[in-house]
Amino acid sequence: MHPVKRVEIIANAVELGKILDGLEKAGAPAYTIIRNVAGKSPGATATELDNIFVIVYCSPEQLKSVVEKIRPILNKFGGACYITDAMEIRSTRCVASL
Repeated sequence: MHPVKRVEIIANAVELGKILDGLEKAGAPAYTIIRNVAGKSPGATATELDNIFVIVYCSPEQLKSVVEKIRPILNKFGGACYITDAMEIRSTRCVASL
């Protein structure tokens, strides 16, 4: 098992290109996009289905770069980002390795 950081980004779908560009520039190895998400958080309700949920797993060393690229986008256009610790179990059939 290997320690990784799980980065979850919730934002308007219009900003997806900027977010993915930032992740590429930060060297994030891979990501998953879930489209048409809705939910509620303190002070905001996202009921329209034009939101995205991006999940990124990166090495602890890459995290600073990912945050530096994503924070300005969220500050300018809105959205949320959450970071948690996770463990990766690498298999012999792993598509992308961190």
